[in-house]
Amino acid sequence: MSTSFSKIAALAVLSSAVVLASGCATKRAISEVVVAPLGIPGGQVGYTGAVIVDNSNAVISGAENIQAVVYFAFDSSEITSQSAGVLNQHADLLKSNPSAGVVIAGHTDERGSREYNIALGERRAQAARDYLAAQGVAANNIRVISYGEERPAAAGTNEDAYAQNRRAELSY
Repeated sequence: MSTSFSKIAALAVLSSAVVLASGCATKRAISEVVVAPLGIPGGQVGYTGAVIVDNSNAVISGAENIQAVVYFAFDSSEITSQSAGVLNQHADLLKSNPSAGVVIAGHTDERGSREYNIALGERRAQAARDYLAAQGVAANNIRVISYGEERPAAAGTNEDAYAQNRRAELSY
């Protein structure tokens, strides 16, 4: 009886090791998380990172007439009605130009840890992506990136500065 118990115990240990080594097999949506170095000056407008979107001049000109930033409440990635209005305009532009691509960069204010803010920035950018996809925009034409607190739009530790930094920016 002890031999069969030893075999069962060895099999259980081996099975556990295989499960732990294989990890989770779920596939994530296309997104990119950038951990930017500290000390990036604030006030930068628009996306200037490594992801390049190759759009026609007509798409770029059309995007110039649309607000490129949507804002979020504190510690939230929920799309507000005001943000939905802005995103609807982007959805119309992208649906009328099916080959056009957009990069959505998520940002946060400085409250919270660096890791938490990177994750929150990604959730905000993904919420904007999901909203656009629900409006009929091809999801494979939307790239998501998060800067967290690393690229503030406004300096300061007051509520006005915090509100300006809680955003997602769309770039063509």
